[in-house]
Amino acid sequence: MVMMKHPFFPLSLLLILLLHSTSTSSQTPAPAPSSSPTDIIRILKKVGGFTTLIRLLTTTQVSTQINAQLLNSNNGITLFAPNDNAFSSLKPGFLNSLSDQQKDELIQFHVLPTFVTITNFDTLSNPVRTQAGDDPERLALNITSSGSQVNITTGIVNTTVGGSVYSDHQLAIYQVDKVLLPRDFFVPKPPPPPAPAPLKGKDSKKKSEDGAASPAGDKSAAMSLKKHMHGMWVFVAVVAVFSL
Repeated sequence: MVMMKHPFFPLSLLLILLLHSTSTSSQTPAPAPSSSPTDIIRILKKVGGFTTLIRLLTTTQVSTQINAQLLNSNNGITLFAPNDNAFSSLKPGFLNSLSDQQKDELIQFHVLPTFVTITNFDTLSNPVRTQAGDDPERLALNITSSGSQVNITTGIVNTTVGGSVYSDHQLAIYQVDKVLLPRDFFVPKPPPPPAPAPLKGKDSKKKSEDGAASPAGDKSAAMSLKKHMHGMWVFVAVVAVFSL
């Protein structure tokens, strides 16, 4: 019996040592994974199907702005991303007809300055503020949700969120099947205020009065000179008479 218990003891000891080693290694913290700054262009390229959006984000430098906001702010960003089919459905030549400022406004109109999950759209207050501005008449963006369906309207375009493209708890990208066109592009701009009428200065009035009076003044001066000359001739005549 002694010989049967002898090999069992080293085996149990080995199991105890193994369990202790496993427990110790599990308590050692794993090194934090190296994280690089978020690059929205790289994300969209990886997903694919957003060539036109990528070009506009780059030329307007909105991509640089978004990357900087993600790096320096805790609010996060939400981007509604029209795919290439959405841009293809626009009227031919529409994008080329926009000025650089309008292209910037168009892309900013697709960006919310906060991170919104797909289940939190019903917590937003309409009109939703975008990075293009918050003018309710010209830049209104209204979002409603029912269950998992999210509806978007701009007053010009009605569409739905097609699905989540990317989310990392700081940046959320949702695909939309139509380009979100703001009313600002279609509502006539208010006419500029009329220029103030020029004030009539006292100098102009005085000059006008002086100009109107100048003929009479010239006539009066001529008559005065004539009288003066007549007086001189009379004086000469008198002197001549008395000298005789």
